[in-house]
Amino acid sequence: MADYLVIVESPAKAKTIGKYLGARYVVKASMGHVRDLPKSQLGVDVTHQFEPKYITIRGKGDVLKQLRDSSKKVKGVFLAADPDREGEAIAWHLAQSLEIDPNKPCRVVFNEITKQAVKEAFKHPRKVNMDLVHAQQARRILDRLVGYRISPLLWKKVKRGLSAGRVQSVAVRLIVDREREIRSFVPEEYWTVTALCQSNGEAFKAQFHGYGKNKTELHSEQDVADLLIRIGDSEFVVRSVKASERKRNPSAPFITSSLQQEAARKLSFRSQKTMSVAQQLYEGVELPGEGAVGLITYMRTDSTRISETAISEVRDYISNTYGKAFVPERPREYNVKKNAQDAHEAIRPTSVNRHPDSLKEILSRDQLRLYRLIYDRFVASQMASAVLDTLSVDIAARDAIFRATGSKVKFHGFMKVYTESTDDQQDEQGFLPELTANQVLSPRPDLKPDQHFTQPPPRYSEARLIKAMEELGIGRPSTYAPTVDTIQKRGYVLIEEKKFLPTELGEIVVDLLLEFFPTIVDADFTAQLEQQLDQVEDGDSNYVQMLDQFYSGLEGYLEVAEKSMEHVQLEDEFADEYCEKCGRQMVYKHGRFGKFLACPGFPDCRNAKPIVKEVGVNCPRCSKPLVERRGKKRKVFYGCSGYPECNYVLWDKPTGEPCKFCGEPLVKKRKGKSAKEVIACSNADCHYEEIAQEAH
Repeated sequence: MADYLVIVESPAKAKTIGKYLGARYVVKASMGHVRDLPKSQLGVDVTHQFEPKYITIRGKGDVLKQLRDSSKKVKGVFLAADPDREGEAIAWHLAQSLEIDPNKPCRVVFNEITKQAVKEAFKHPRKVNMDLVHAQQARRILDRLVGYRISPLLWKKVKRGLSAGRVQSVAVRLIVDREREIRSFVPEEYWTVTALCQSNGEAFKAQFHGYGKNKTELHSEQDVADLLIRIGDSEFVVRSVKASERKRNPSAPFITSSLQQEAARKLSFRSQKTMSVAQQLYEGVELPGEGAVGLITYMRTDSTRISETAISEVRDYISNTYGKAFVPERPREYNVKKNAQDAHEAIRPTSVNRHPDSLKEILSRDQLRLYRLIYDRFVASQMASAVLDTLSVDIAARDAIFRATGSKVKFHGFMKVYTESTDDQQDEQGFLPELTANQVLSPRPDLKPDQHFTQPPPRYSEARLIKAMEELGIGRPSTYAPTVDTIQKRGYVLIEEKKFLPTELGEIVVDLLLEFFPTIVDADFTAQLEQQLDQVEDGDSNYVQMLDQFYSGLEGYLEVAEKSMEHVQLEDEFADEYCEKCGRQMVYKHGRFGKFLACPGFPDCRNAKPIVKEVGVNCPRCSKPLVERRGKKRKVFYGCSGYPECNYVLWDKPTGEPCKFCGEPLVKKRKGKSAKEVIACSNADCHYEEIAQEAH
């Protein structure tokens, strides 16, 4: 018979912890929250200090009964939910439901699920931290007040099923504002002139910089013509050669937002998928000879802090694996952003000695890819800086100056292991050939003018949106992924080519909220609320007073909106197709995964179908157009429009050109760690490929 009951959230976590604690402990899972506010009503008494009305979540009655029965058979109960506000709230709700005194040492927390960390945590149980509970409760009530007071108004004035949310509404506004910036953007023409140079048989490029000491912009074709006339047939002479050394420092270990961003760039993971796979790695994976082991530290964090033990271990690993030159003189410390809670360490492997290669046969493909990303980023974060030799050369043709810059790695440092991706990758020119001052370039460089137009700001990718939310201080590590998911489910935004676009519905809702509830879609106001929640967590603020101040302003807005908000009629956009079942003209509808065609006769006629998007390439088998399709997991592929008679499929986007060797379609794909885009033959037996930029 066990002496103690330990309650965690998930069966996987229970299994891992159970192996560490031994026979005196029985570990059971609550399966997440056991109590919540009711869905059918507000569930908050706004007249009595915002007292919440909690009920047992549907389906959790049997779970609670089993936990209650088990708690009566042991000497004590430990609540070991995750180490954050949400986990603290789960622990408190369990204490209330199981009649456990939360002021007694019943709460156990650990940042990583390893034998040492778990056993150490059980030596120091504490009482439930009510400041953390109040912070979570205040957030839940804030969201309930916004959602349950504003949403019914939107239902009445616009469309049933809509919702407003504190963080989601600001996120949608960011996407709407960006789209309107793009629509109003007026492109400006500009030109570049590239000198295609050679020195000692080695080719390099130099860009026109300006006249004399002044930088000069080329705004028109006439400006280019004037430049070419001014240069005439003059020689190109090296005016100056400047060599320097530049250091490049590693990125900080992952926090929640940077992990979601980098997993999107490098692995093409959605934020929800990143967090789901990270949860699996955190809760424990069965390893031969070790049993279930947590492979990473807690994945909801905004701190870059690393424990001294982990730093010591990784410095030894770097020295033994790469050499002492790769270990910086002192351990690296990274600044924690101003509004960070700093409750946990950064996301890192629980043991740097557990290399990803040793787990190839154990982890799933997604688990291994994410674990390797976390592992490499952590190791690199404690390595020496990379050193680059850079060369900047000014080349004169009369008074026109062309500038060439290049670099090469002198010492790889952390780049031996990992380099961070960016949303806008740019290829750098390699190191320049040997050049000397007053050298006349021979042969005379060819000049290549190119016309360009300034580009509007880019649409938000999921990575960019999360980065913006983090920088603005809206939301917290646990809310980024759910927010991104919710705004799609509500039909406020859709994704095209991995970028967010607002729907008509999204724009209408944002405009209504801006007019009648301006603070709800104000990023600064939302960030201030997040700071107030942090103050509640720290015990420096009373959450009831905070809620009262917020609700009094909301009530005033609601009173005006009820009287003044007009009904909005959403007009259907008609397509050029007719319903094959009833003959009505089909309309465009917006769903979670984008636009689709539907019959306006719903519910009498429920006909709906995807929009066929041709890609401008014909099937090499039957000559019918190839169209973009999506598989069961929403993965895009390109198939013959003659399906099922013709089942030809491409998994990469065709370029529209045939392979010059075998005639099969060429496709664009990303390859290697740098995710560089290449043009490759779709024929598996033909190995033709080239760098995409060079191909065009």
